[in-house]
Amino acid sequence: MAPTPTLARRFWEAIEPIHAVAYFAPESAEAVRRVGLRGFWMGYFASRVAPLGPVPSEVVAAMAYGFAPAMVARAIPDAWGFAAPAAVLDARMTGAAAALRASLDPTAIADLTELSGLLWEAVAGCRFDGRPLAAAWSTAPRPADPVASAWLATTILREHRGDGHVLAAVGAGLRGLDATLTLVATGAITREVIQPSRGWSDEDWAQSLSELRARGILDRDGRLTEVGGALRRDIEELTDRLAEAPVERLGPTGVERAIDLAAPISRHLVDTGVIPVPNPMGAPRP
Repeated sequence: MAPTPTLARRFWEAIEPIHAVAYFAPESAEAVRRVGLRGFWMGYFASRVAPLGPVPSEVVAAMAYGFAPAMVARAIPDAWGFAAPAAVLDARMTGAAAALRASLDPTAIADLTELSGLLWEAVAGCRFDGRPLAAAWSTAPRPADPVASAWLATTILREHRGDGHVLAAVGAGLRGLDATLTLVATGAITREVIQPSRGWSDEDWAQSLSELRARGILDRDGRLTEVGGALRRDIEELTDRLAEAPVERLGPTGVERAIDLAAPISRHLVDTGVIPVPNPMGAPRP
């Protein structure tokens, strides 16, 4: 039951691996370690919300919708005692740019530079109503370095889409863990891949499974029922509709050019092992 490959979805699939070097590349991890953050997950949560300032764990957990709040609380607010948000933000952008430069050849870097202009045009079409993460990243200063600039643009666009996805899932009556179980039920990712990276206990998982069965969304084997399948389709379709504004700003020709530039870069990042597939974001090889 793969989602319809709308322009908005194809655009996200093409650019997501470029953003995701911030999570998987060693250069990114080293950059946040150097400013004082301790451990991968402290670096992840602090750097993802750094443009918002030293926010508490409850706020981070609300935005990092699929993560267990207890997992967030092990990193936030302690992170702000090790590094100021401005330092974390700078480390995240410089580390991501270093990761892209280390992973790509000069031709791909040149394509990334051209892509940057298209991505920033798409950003100009974004509306940030109800999208706190995307709005925060949109306030980050645009770097002079074209590679860092391209990475920042992909980040604003993917958080714009991600915030919209949260709105769609919450509107469908799903909590973060519920949404995760329904994603697993689509076959897009396995429980073994996503549960450890989201911090949910087996007890949490069993409770959500029981509640989703009671609502007729999952069957006895944890598969989507007809009702559950329709719910997931509605969520994915609404996610795409909520991500249309930047695509409309570019127009069909501009979006296709952006995809043509971004997809080979993203495939290279996947094929060389920088970005794993499957991954917890649910992003495929474009």
